[in-house]
Amino acid sequence: MLKLSIIVPVYNVEPYIRPCFESIFKQGLDEDDYEVIIVNDGSTDKSMDMIADIINQHKNITVINQENQGLSVARNNGIAASKGEYILMPDSDDLLIESSIPPLLKTALETKVDIIVADYLMMNNYEIDQQQYNKIKQPYISTKEMTGVELLKEIKACYVWNKLYRRDFLLQNHFSFIPGIRFQDIPFTHECYIKAQRCLKTNSLLNIYRRGHSSTSDPNSFNAQKAHDLSTAIAATWELSKNKQIAPDIKEAIKNNLLGTYHNYIFRILKYTDDPSVRIELLRDLSKKAPDLHFTGNIYQCIGYLLYRMAPRLYLTIISKHWGLK
Repeated sequence: MLKLSIIVPVYNVEPYIRPCFESIFKQGLDEDDYEVIIVNDGSTDKSMDMIADIINQHKNITVINQENQGLSVARNNGIAASKGEYILMPDSDDLLIESSIPPLLKTALETKVDIIVADYLMMNNYEIDQQQYNKIKQPYISTKEMTGVELLKEIKACYVWNKLYRRDFLLQNHFSFIPGIRFQDIPFTHECYIKAQRCLKTNSLLNIYRRGHSSTSDPNSFNAQKAHDLSTAIAATWELSKNKQIAPDIKEAIKNNLLGTYHNYIFRILKYTDDPSVRIELLRDLSKKAPDLHFTGNIYQCIGYLLYRMAPRLYLTIISKHWGLK
């Protein structure tokens, strides 16, 4: 069995894709030990042309071409085709820090943990173009073994790209990304944490997240469709908290994490949607998808919940003023 599968979905990332793939092949890994699976999700720009020579130069690259079906389906298809003992799923507009994978992979193979959660840095286009990522020094490495539930309680970010997943762990639990939506990381990560028995959390730097350009996570590119996608992700994660087989503390951890995501949803609606009727429609969209969604941990949450359900327009007005938005 191969040691690692690196799955990279590609869709219209022409300006960024080459640095991403160059960083993959600066890891110092033996090409017989890993595979790179490119899932071309119907790109209409020159993304694939930008890395054509890289594909031709390396025998461990597999290209899957599909009609545009979104990041979720691309990742699902990549996982289905993978053969590595562990899986890494970097975004095609980000980079891997040079030689960051080998120590993580070595630890994963020795310990057989379900998930390794690594750290990352954020850089803008200018910093990356100036190759400041070549000057990065790893910190003194510390590693902590935890259960998935402990990770769920401690880590709020739901990124997929800064983790190594044991492939059999994903397949045996039938984990998959919800097709057709952005923000699919949120329910996927929560579900993985709930089921993971052994995990490692490390401060070892794995990725460089490219900030300051239009992407799924960029709030400035938020629109009605992304709002619908985010509400779907919230609703799917909320469903996890209703599973009767999970302990009360796990349900509480899911709710605590979701509260931040919910506030982010409301903030984006208010900041990037000007039409009051659209705001109400988006709020009701979440209410329909998760009719029993509630946060009642304190008096303010209880009042907010009542207003959210019974007087959504007043609720948005109060929240908007509280956050200093229009």
